[in-house]
Amino acid sequence: MKNLSETGEASLDALAAFVQVAQLCSFSKAARQLGVTPSALSHSLRQVEEALGTRLLNRTTRSVTPTEAGQLLLQRLFPALQDIHGALREVRELGGTPSGTLRLNVPRQAARLVLAPLLAAFHARCPKVLLEIVTDDRMVDIVRDGFDAGIRFGARVAADMVALPLRPAPRFLVVATPAYLDLHGRPKHPRDLAAHACINRRFPGSAPYAWEFAKKGQSLEVPVNGPLTLDDDQLVLQAALDGMGLAYVYDGMVGEALSSGRLECVLQDWCPQTEGFYLYYSSRRHVPAALRELIRLLQAAP
Repeated sequence: MKNLSETGEASLDALAAFVQVAQLCSFSKAARQLGVTPSALSHSLRQVEEALGTRLLNRTTRSVTPTEAGQLLLQRLFPALQDIHGALREVRELGGTPSGTLRLNVPRQAARLVLAPLLAAFHARCPKVLLEIVTDDRMVDIVRDGFDAGIRFGARVAADMVALPLRPAPRFLVVATPAYLDLHGRPKHPRDLAAHACINRRFPGSAPYAWEFAKKGQSLEVPVNGPLTLDDDQLVLQAALDGMGLAYVYDGMVGEALSSGRLECVLQDWCPQTEGFYLYYSSRRHVPAALRELIRLLQAAP
């Protein structure tokens, strides 16, 4: 790894290594990603600090954190390095087949419902591209965390992002087994859910999700109670199939269970289309050729 230029200033490689360590707050993790030893990385970054005349990282036996100067440098360096990498990738892509790595951050259900059906077609179009999909229901900063794009519900996309709606927009349905409904009754209005066992869904860092309903201009958010609170839609669906109560799930998850009679839908007239998923990416960065190909596939999807 290059550490210093002939002028005594920190090299691009060393500055990129600093960004990696500062973001991960770990020499060992950064070293694994960079393919060097932690000791070599530590030595390189000490030389960067000497070249700049200031300490950039606070090091203890248990943690590594940026100093005030290190945090300032990180904030300025990260977007600059992203621009450099984007420019290099753009030059490599001129007149050639898309290559490199395309990193996406998406909710788990978006990965299953939106991306999974397109993976083979994308690979056929971009055989030289490594597609990395990180499934995460948390809200993340895709620029800070090094992703090329993400997928989220429209209302949760930052205003400074380019956001493309994906179709068809999913619909949420309230479902349960016929046996459960025969025993406990079929709700006629969302307020009736208070008398039912409902399977709660919790997203990271938030309270259990209040079920959303709309009909003839009237909107309701209904907090529900029941025997389970889960953080995965597939577990929610399985609990409903096991007769544990009512579930609020994407329509794309339950087609087979509804057609076979294993589940029954209630409150259908209160379950409108959602605003749908959006693919989003930074308006300030080069759009990789691989991402453009993925966008074409998504927009052509039925």
